[in-house]
Amino acid sequence: MPPHNPIIRKFKSSDREAVRSITYNAAFLGEPAAAFFDGEEIVSDALTLYFTDYEPQSYFVAEVEGGVVGCLAGTKNKNMSEKVSRNKIWPYLLRKALLSGAFFKKKNLAFIFNSLSSIFRGEHKIPDFTAEYPATLHINIKDGFRGKDIGSMLMDAYLDYLKEEGIPGVHLATMSDRAANFFSKQGFVLLYKGTRSYFRHILHRDVPLYIYGKKLI
Repeated sequence: MPPHNPIIRKFKSSDREAVRSITYNAAFLGEPAAAFFDGEEIVSDALTLYFTDYEPQSYFVAEVEGGVVGCLAGTKNKNMSEKVSRNKIWPYLLRKALLSGAFFKKKNLAFIFNSLSSIFRGEHKIPDFTAEYPATLHINIKDGFRGKDIGSMLMDAYLDYLKEEGIPGVHLATMSDRAANFFSKQGFVLLYKGTRSYFRHILHRDVPLYIYGKKLI
């Protein structure tokens, strides 16, 4: 059962630090991003800045007893969000990382090297699903509140919002078997399965990549 009747609502600017913290602390297969990158501000910016600053109307949060315990970062148009990220967010992050010296830290160099190796292996060459499924999303739940239906409640609110906006479909990517099972139960269908190797230096194995989609109209 959901704990203490969570309130599902739209993101407010006062939620900014809470969603950044929740997202950062779930970035490594449900664990903190510190496992693969040294630089909390940079990782938090990379994962949340578009949603908080450019499309906050598609961001939903779960609140329990006055505190944010979960968030769903969504965009109605993945192609548009990626264009904004390329033109505005990534140049900003590149400057920030260079000025802070983040690129020269051993842990970060290992992650960057493995990420580039993943690209050269062709692991990022996947089908484009945006014609039928233009929207996308990311869900993160604070540790201690997972497995309590909060993710389902956030998903319901977001899907209702997309339907009201006339969005025909939504897709998402996950590297978690547990999350893949969750999305299947939410009525999503598997569109693609691949692998990612950029955590191999930490996990000593590749991780699966699942892409799921759901038509709304």
